[in-house]
Amino acid sequence: MNITEDELRARLQIWRAVGIGPATLNRLLNHFGSAVAALDGSDAELAKAGLKPDTLQNLRSVPIEATLADLEWLHRAQHRHILVPEDPRYPKLLRDLKAAPPILFVAGQPELLNEPQLAMVGSRTPTTYGKENAQAFAQYLAKHGITVTSGLALGIDAVSHQGALEAGGTTIAVIATGLDIIYPAKNRSLAERIVEHGAIVSEFPIGVKPQAQNFPRRNRIISGLSLGSLVVEAALQSGSLVTAQHALEQGREVFAIPGSIHSPLAHGCHRLIRQGAKLVETAADILEELTPQLHAYLGSTAMPTALALSTTQASKPIKPTKPLSFLKSLTTQENTEERSEAKLDPEEQQILATIGLEPIPIDQIVLQTGLTPDVVSSMLLMLELQGYIAACGGGRYQRL
Repeated sequence: MNITEDELRARLQIWRAVGIGPATLNRLLNHFGSAVAALDGSDAELAKAGLKPDTLQNLRSVPIEATLADLEWLHRAQHRHILVPEDPRYPKLLRDLKAAPPILFVAGQPELLNEPQLAMVGSRTPTTYGKENAQAFAQYLAKHGITVTSGLALGIDAVSHQGALEAGGTTIAVIATGLDIIYPAKNRSLAERIVEHGAIVSEFPIGVKPQAQNFPRRNRIISGLSLGSLVVEAALQSGSLVTAQHALEQGREVFAIPGSIHSPLAHGCHRLIRQGAKLVETAADILEELTPQLHAYLGSTAMPTALALSTTQASKPIKPTKPLSFLKSLTTQENTEERSEAKLDPEEQQILATIGLEPIPIDQIVLQTGLTPDVVSSMLLMLELQGYIAACGGGRYQRL
């Protein structure tokens, strides 16, 4: 981790003091040179470094034993990590932010934090339309090498994580509690899967319980890790709009899926679009928009001929371990090959075979394929997002 254990203990101790955030801890490190020296400093020197009397009192009241919970969590099981900015595994996109967390607790694969990510956020009580969109977009992005990042909340967050996992991709959950607490508890099994196939991240020490003020703070990390944020469904007072605002302030892209003018859960997305967020109808729209950033992210202005990219030396930009297969289709004349029907799942091929240039109702597709209505609806949405078919209204679809 590129710092001594004593320095880590000292930073963990300071980080637990009420009233000390990223800016204050960084100011102490700059003033004293280390957290160990800051804790050994006199009250007068700490005040000179900018600590107010109540914050100074809070710092002095944190015993060194308080850090035992963090260190015991770290050493109790495999695949647990505590990252500081000096660690090469610390996410570069996050390190560059003014409010970058000085400590990150990670369960799972910390290497994923430096891979291309898209944040997906939305309502905790989404419509069926919203859930289907979140699942389809997450699956498509994951299949094309993008890690899906969200907040492990109920609703759109959970569906986005699940969609990425179902596609065999990776996903990152940023939570607003200590990593020993899964909130909501309903998502515990999902969290276990994320640790196996991704990572769970928090800036909060072990033992920190859910607190309302910590969730907006968590959202800046979700957006900060990602190249862009996609808002799937959001009411006007949704926390998802906080994530979008953080993304704008961080210079990230903001995407929004439009919905019905009569749906309250579309109003937040529509406001974002009016304010300049990019309206997206397909997941491919997002990938096209992010392509220039991904070129820079991969550390090359020229398109690589081979897209099986692997992690390089720490001194170079960290490259994704999964192929970004969509880049070739966006920058060559091989779009038709990339969209070959042979690349579709068997069920998708079966459904596509029943759809011609004349609109066909969904119940007829169900009848001809023998698949369940739920499966057909999900597959139709995926095919529409990938540009194979178009919805014609009245529950009918036609081939493009």
